[in-house]
Amino acid sequence: MITVELARALRDAGLRWHPETGDRFVIDKPEADGDVYTVSEMTVERHDSPTGTILGFNGTTEWALDSVTADESLWLPREDQLRELLGRSFVGLTRVQLGDRVVHTVTATIGGVDRSFASEDPAVAYGQALQAYIRAALD
Repeated sequence: MITVELARALRDAGLRWHPETGDRFVIDKPEADGDVYTVSEMTVERHDSPTGTILGFNGTTEWALDSVTADESLWLPREDQLRELLGRSFVGLTRVQLGDRVVHTVTATIGGVDRSFASEDPAVAYGQALQAYIRAALD
């Protein structure tokens, strides 16, 4: 799973979230960003309104929460979502065993050049590649 810091960097770079069932998120406040929630019809339900999207907490799973706006939340995209967002720029994913650790490297064509991004967590490598892709697209 990507870090909250990388998710913030992606959001700040321009990545927008349209909540869907199965999406993970945190409440974007320092004292609350340690708990990860999942959009689900049973516990966290998406409600669209003319003023924006509300994430409603159902039942007793989160007794202190009624709802938060999507703007108060921070999306933690999954590996498959990050790969899909890279689209045709995605070249490949490699996995290398280095002693007792495994490093995943995502290669993506950014600005006409193949670039590689490595991390022990493949989602982080995808997130780093997407961040570079967005930056290059905006330049």
